[in-house]
Amino acid sequence: MSHITLITGSTLGGAEYVADHLSDLLEQAGHSTDIINQAELEQLSTDNIWLVVCSTHGAGEFPDNFQPFVEQLTNQHPDLARLRYGVIGLGDSSYDTFCAAAKNIDQQLAKLGAIRLGERLEIDVSQDPVPEDPAEVWLENWKNDLN
Repeated sequence: MSHITLITGSTLGGAEYVADHLSDLLEQAGHSTDIINQAELEQLSTDNIWLVVCSTHGAGEFPDNFQPFVEQLTNQHPDLARLRYGVIGLGDSSYDTFCAAAKNIDQQLAKLGAIRLGERLEIDVSQDPVPEDPAEVWLENWKNDLN
């Protein structure tokens, strides 16, 4: 089974709740997980699969706890060719920057050579007030990509 590192970018805690729930489900399926709420590039292994769960803050920005990680990726340009990852975004579709943070981190990881597993999930919290529900449905398909 795989080891999955869940990396959260959260302002109000929604992304952390989703990551906690998905971590439990992944462990029930036999995977090992860890959750990092203040990610730093040097503490992350590209041998693990990363699952980024990120909300969009303000006018399309990354949450405060996630910005240093993005800056490290931008400034250090690590070779992520060995990395496999997934992305879940939380946002509100009434804003034109809906899930912009998730889209941007997805593009950044791909630009650094990482390979995305499955499709990016974009959760509209105005339609899904319990974001864990659509994330759980998405996870069932995403788990098939882990092998």
